[in-house]
Amino acid sequence: MTAIDFTHQTTIVTGASSGIGAAFARELARRGSDVVLVARRLDRLQVLASELEAAHGIRATPIALDLSAPGAGRTLAAEVADRGLTITGLVNNAGFGTDGAFHEEDPARLTDEINVDVANLVDITRAFIEPLRAAGRGILVNVASLAAYMPSPGMAVYSACKAFVLSFTEALWFESRGTGLRVLALSPGLTRTEFFDALDGGAYNGSYQTPEQVVQTAMRVLDRGGRRPSVQSGRLNALTTALPRFLTRKRVAIVSGVVGERSAGREAAREAAKVG
Repeated sequence: MTAIDFTHQTTIVTGASSGIGAAFARELARRGSDVVLVARRLDRLQVLASELEAAHGIRATPIALDLSAPGAGRTLAAEVADRGLTITGLVNNAGFGTDGAFHEEDPARLTDEINVDVANLVDITRAFIEPLRAAGRGILVNVASLAAYMPSPGMAVYSACKAFVLSFTEALWFESRGTGLRVLALSPGLTRTEFFDALDGGAYNGSYQTPEQVVQTAMRVLDRGGRRPSVQSGRLNALTTALPRFLTRKRVAIVSGVVGERSAGREAAREAAKVG
């Protein structure tokens, strides 16, 4: 399979104001795709849009949207239609995690987390899946996490949300066979983004990747024809996701909890925001 031809395509990227989302936008624009940049912070989106248009001669459309609000997918579809855009690709990157014991979490914050990480990811995907399938030349990338592969005591809701994203996307990969749409669940590990910066920098120990490295992992799989439904970014991360296969569910929960407590020098209920 050859690399995807992104010229004359338009790809939505959510959570595009920083981190992995911004890296996806830059890579797609470099390859010739017009981009629709979605996040809360319009000022950042406007700066990025100007950068991409100047550097690559593409059209970059910033749309400010609160992805914690119910029905964000239908709202986004209406905004896109108003601008006369035909969408051929989608990168659902926006997400955030709450960090702390579940019984101490703010219920409203948990609702926002589920809305951003799951409910609106589904709503956005449903809003655009038919035109994506009809176009048959773009990508659908849903950003999951290494946390999708095992429970994460201290980040219980986050890991459950990402497990949903992984399962959901792998199912869509099968359903999309033969359409030309390349579907992929991307699972980063520790990455130098605002998600971890909000944990006071050194809260999690380990080897960090850059957003650009994570994006290149996804693009390599997609360029090879999307024959894999999911990928973990980084060899060590891929090995980590294989470990639960050799342990009981009980042992996985215990090991995950103990490792998390030892590696995360943090106070309970400290939150990591990556919404964009």
